[in-house]
Amino acid sequence: MTTLLVIDDSPIDRRLAGKLLASRDDWTILYAADGEEGLQKVRHFHPQLVLTDMQMPDKTGLDVVTEVRREFPHIPVILMTAQGSEELAVKALQQGAASYVPKRLLAQELIGVATRVLASSDEDRSRSALLNRLTEQTEQFVLPNDLTLIMSLSHHLQRSLADIWECDTTERVRVGTALEEALLNAYYHGNLEVSSTLKEQDHNAFHEMAEMRLKESPWRDRVIRVSSRIQPTTAQFVIHDDGPGFNPASLPDPTDPAYLERPCGRGVLLMRAFMDEVVYNKKGNEVTLSKHRFRKEESFPAQP
Repeated sequence: MTTLLVIDDSPIDRRLAGKLLASRDDWTILYAADGEEGLQKVRHFHPQLVLTDMQMPDKTGLDVVTEVRREFPHIPVILMTAQGSEELAVKALQQGAASYVPKRLLAQELIGVATRVLASSDEDRSRSALLNRLTEQTEQFVLPNDLTLIMSLSHHLQRSLADIWECDTTERVRVGTALEEALLNAYYHGNLEVSSTLKEQDHNAFHEMAEMRLKESPWRDRVIRVSSRIQPTTAQFVIHDDGPGFNPASLPDPTDPAYLERPCGRGVLLMRAFMDEVVYNKKGNEVTLSKHRFRKEESFPAQP
């Protein structure tokens, strides 16, 4: 059984999140009424996933993320955000949270986000010594509009990064989340040209339009081209779609806390929070995501 811990000082929100997660027969749900109790249960039960509220007495969601990341880097943390907690949530994403779900969208988004994060964190970490000694891995892919292949590619690239970098589970999940968001943007907004504004207005209508366009030209014939280059200290991923593109200068500031509560802008926020560089081409149908193994303020180890 997979154990998930829900931390929230609101009994109503705590029960709501737990009830949604308990709909999965293979998940066991634990509860904590505040951050301090939550951390004690993490230390005692070692859950596979932590879901935490942001605004709580004594220890906030940011404190939970920071301490879980320090003590148990293999346990991913998902944030539950509400109005008033946006700035704190942005900091928590930057400090190591694996993803987030606005509280008002728990019913629609929670199971999917938790499933994707668990799928990433459950990947086999015991890779062979040979793969750990790779010095560079370069790959190119051409994908049809197929969500199953998109998710498989994201997991494959995460494993490739872990092979060379030996990064912890949380960092691998964060990179995987950024890649998934970029790939999903290429799929929905690029190739299928379904506007994020529609998702904000009507979640079901957004997916219905996507399903319709998968059966019609020119949308169904478009592909997503992906190239990756992973080296010992840097990784670069280029994702190109066949859509008409957009003006990258028109993108809102994704670190604006207001965008945490909107479906529009979520992907860009996570991409920029989890990667070191996110650069679009002029046409807006290609994005390059770069990650440095060592933070810029850290010095690289001396060569022997």
